[in-house]
Parts: sequence; structure tokens; C-alpha cells
Amino acid sequence: MIDFRYHLVSIVAIFLALALGIVLGSTTLSNSVSDTLRQQANQAAKTAQQARDQQRQLQHRVNGQEQFANVLSPQIVQNRLKGQSVVMVETPGAGEDSIEQLSELAKNAGAAVTGRVTIQKKLLDDDQQTTVDELATQLKADDVEFPDNASAYAKAGAVLAGALVTKDAAKSGREDAAGGAVLNGFKEAGYITSSGKPGQHATLAVLVSPATPYAHEGGGGDNDALISLASALDAAGRGTVVGGPSTSAQEGGLIAALRDSDAEESVSTVDVVDTPSGQVVTILALQNEMSGKTGQYGTGAGAGGYLPSPAPTAGKNG
Repeated sequence: MIDFRYHLVSIVAIFLALALGIVLGSTTLSNSVSDTLRQQANQAAKTAQQARDQQRQLQHRVNGQEQFANVLSPQIVQNRLKGQSVVMVETPGAGEDSIEQLSELAKNAGAAVTGRVTIQKKLLDDDQQTTVDELATQLKADDVEFPDNASAYAKAGAVLAGALVTKDAAKSGREDAAGGAVLNGFKEAGYITSSGKPGQHATLAVLVSPATPYAHEGGGGDNDALISLASALDAAGRGTVVGGPSTSAQEGGLIAALRDSDAEESVSTVDVVDTPSGQVVTILALQNEMSGKTGQYGTGAGAGGYLPSPAPTAGKNG
């Protein structure tokens, strides 16, 4: 007869076997999982290092291309704007460096830079529209015409453009009383500031867009106001280019808004103006504008190419 002691020993043996199996099984499983995770971690580290190496190589290439453009840009643009003059128009939030570099490159291209007009944020405030309308109407010169059903900003754009640019070679480089009154009136209202002699009536204009899209309520209205100014400058002079960084071609940006408007047909844009090569493209775009050719250049949505193709011939300035 099997006694109780035998049953007890059997039960203990069974539990010991189970415990041993669990320990051995979990140890084997743990080692297997650890090996798999270790392999995956090593592969991820290798992939990340490869990505860093590729990024470093691409950055070296970009740096080299920009150095190439920066060193050779004065030669590339030489005489492309000979006999012309350019006024720089700065919008609220525009990059200071881009404006200075574009001004120097325009001079290298043979153009005179009459000066800079800086648009103040106050001009774009919604509660200023009535005042802007009244001021533009009051300062309107006899040779300035308002578009049909013109908004306050379309009127302001026409009046400012008449004071800043011209198609008339005889008027270029000269200040007049009407233009001076316009600039002084907008200065006294706190709508603009200026440096140099922008009232000398340039033949071309560059409007530099905000680096960051206007995200606040009414940002679309701000873009519309600046597009009205760019269109007026283009109509009153021999051509206008709106330049900005890549962010200006993103949703809410001025260049994105312009490319989605009727102004796209007449005003050129460059969405890489914060780079040396983009600044060269801006000069080429101005040269094309003088020949009646409008284009959208850069890398953002709506760009037809990085630069005009074919590029305008050096020494031909329309």
C-alpha cells in the first residue's frame, strides 16, 4: 500500500520540476528577447549614424553651393540692371540681412538704390482702414489713378507707388513736391519710415516679405494689403519682385498668398531670398520684369523653377 509519505514526496517532486522548468524556460526566453533587442538597438544606432553622415554630406554640399554663389554673385549679376534704380520696401517682420545683401547686389548689378521704405505695423491694423483711405485720397497726385472699387489699401498702394517708382526715364532719379508730400504724410501718420532718398523715383522695386507668416486674426487682410502695394509698385514702375525666405511660401505667408492671387500674373516672387543664390535669382527676376516677363521662383509651392529658365542674357536690361 502506498502511504502518505510517498504521495507527499511525489507532490514535492512535481512542484520542484515545474519550478525548475519555469526558471530554465524564462532564462532561455529572457536571453532570446535580450539578444533580439540588442540586435535591433545596434541596427537603429547604425541607421542613425548613416543618416547623420548623409546629413553632414548634404550640408557640406549646400554650404559649398552657397559659398560658390556668394563669391561669384557680383560677377554673375554684373551690368544686368545697368542704368536702372531700385527702391527697397521692407514689410513688418522682414529680415534685415536680406535687405542689406539685396541692396549691395543691386549695386553690383549696376543699379542705383534710391533708399528704403519700411512699412510699419500700424498701417496694417484693421482700425486704421478709414484713416488710410482718407489719407490716400487727400494725398493723391493728379497723375495717380485709383482702381475701380479700390479698397483703402489699394488706394494707399497707388499713392505710395506714385511717390516711389516710375516708368518715365526723365522722372527717374528726381524728387518732386507731390511725392515728397505723400512720403511725409505717411510718415507723420506713423505708417512708414524711410532711409536714403526713396522719393527719387526708382524704376524697379523689391518688396521683402515677413520672415514669419502673420498668424494672428486678420493676417489674411495684412497679406492682401501688402499684395495691393506690390501690385501698385509693379504697375507704376518697370517691375517689382517680392522676395522672402521659404517660410513666406508656406500657408499664411505673403508669397503663398500672392501666388494664389491675380497678382501672380504681374509680380514676380522669390522664396529663397535669404540665401546668396536666391539673391542672384532676385536680380535675374528684376531683369526679366523689365522685359515684361513675370515668374515665381524658389522651392516652395507655386514656384515654376528655382530661377528663370532660360536665364536672361547678361548685359540685356530690357
